[in-house]
Amino acid sequence: MFRRYLIAGLLVWLPLGVTLLVFTLLVGLVEKLLDLMPAAYRPEALLGLEIPFLDVLLALVVMLTIVVLTGLLVANLFGRKLVTVWESLLGRIPLVRSIYQSVKQVAETVFSSTGKSFRKVLLIEYPRKGLYTLALQTGNSGGEIQARTGEEVTTVFVPTTPNPTSGFIILVPTKDVVELEMSVDEALKMVISLGLVEPKWPAEKLQKAPADIA
Repeated sequence: MFRRYLIAGLLVWLPLGVTLLVFTLLVGLVEKLLDLMPAAYRPEALLGLEIPFLDVLLALVVMLTIVVLTGLLVANLFGRKLVTVWESLLGRIPLVRSIYQSVKQVAETVFSSTGKSFRKVLLIEYPRKGLYTLALQTGNSGGEIQARTGEEVTTVFVPTTPNPTSGFIILVPTKDVVELEMSVDEALKMVISLGLVEPKWPAEKLQKAPADIA
C-alpha cells in the first residue's frame, strides 16, 4: 500500500520537479553566458532597449530548441538505438524503472497521433442517472473488465473543475456514452470556466430531437 502511494505521488511531482530543475539550470546558464558577453554585444546594447526577463525568455528558447533537436535525433535509427540503450540502463534501477515506464506510457498514450486517447469528448450520466458530465475518452477496456461486465466498456477520464489536470476514470458501458462534436480544447475551456464558457451550437440543431442529431 505504501509503495503504491509513494509511486503515485512521485508520478505527480517527479516530472514537475525535473522540469523546474532543468529550467532553473538553463536560466542560470543563460545568465552566466550573458555576463560573459562583451557589453557592446549584449542584446540590450544591440537593440537599444532593456528587455525584462531576458534570461527567462532565452531559457525558454533554449529549452524548446533542445526538445526539437531531441525529437530530430530520436526520429532516426541511430537516435532510437541511443534511446534503447538509455532505457535499458534505467530499467535496471527498480524504483526509477517503475516511474519512467509509467510516465512514458502515459505520454505515449496522450501524445500519440494515431491513438484515440483524449481525442473525443463524451457525455455520460454521472454521478447518477439523469445528471450529465463531460468526459474524455481514454480507451476501450477489454480483457477481464469486459469479461466480467459482459458488455463493451469505454474508459473515460472525468476532469475536475477548475483544474482539469486532476480527475478520475470511470468505466462506462459504450452504449450509454454520447459522443459530442465539441473539441477537447472547447471541453477543457468549459471545465476550467466552471461552465461559463460554452461552445457555440448551430441554432438549427437546437430545434432537432436528440435522435435526429448526427
